[in-house]
Amino acid sequence: MNYESLILELEKEGVEVIEHKFHSDSLKGLYFDNVITLNPSSIIDEKEKACILAEEYGHYRTSFGNILDQKNTSNIKQEKRARNWAYEKLVPLEKLIDAFEACICNRYDLADFLGVTEDFLDLTLAHYKEKFGLYVECRNYLIYFSPLGILRKFDNTEF
Repeated sequence: MNYESLILELEKEGVEVIEHKFHSDSLKGLYFDNVITLNPSSIIDEKEKACILAEEYGHYRTSFGNILDQKNTSNIKQEKRARNWAYEKLVPLEKLIDAFEACICNRYDLADFLGVTEDFLDLTLAHYKEKFGLYVECRNYLIYFSPLGILRKFDNTEF
């Protein structure tokens, strides 16, 4: 899923996406009241833009209230929930298998294939490892998260 497809999906849900330079370049995106605002001066490229937009989309789907104070435990949990939602939105397990089937064999090419930044990919894999443990079975494949590896199941053999 790329930036443009996220925009279309958000439009269907009634969420407006705008770009506006924030006073702080450390803030890349913000969701509030069915509006996602992206800070174009702090975003490097389209891949990062998609990753930031997906996280803000995650806030739309999972968060409530003002969670800017990250010293508050509830806010920290909401931030993590939104990020996890974004990881699974942009890098579903099936896309990792698609990359394996396309013979993608290094981190840079994998991030490029998935349309995400390398940092986002690393965080996604860490999320999946936290969620599933060392591996998960999906579509007749075993996906290992650390180090990343994918094994295909042949015929009716069991793992």
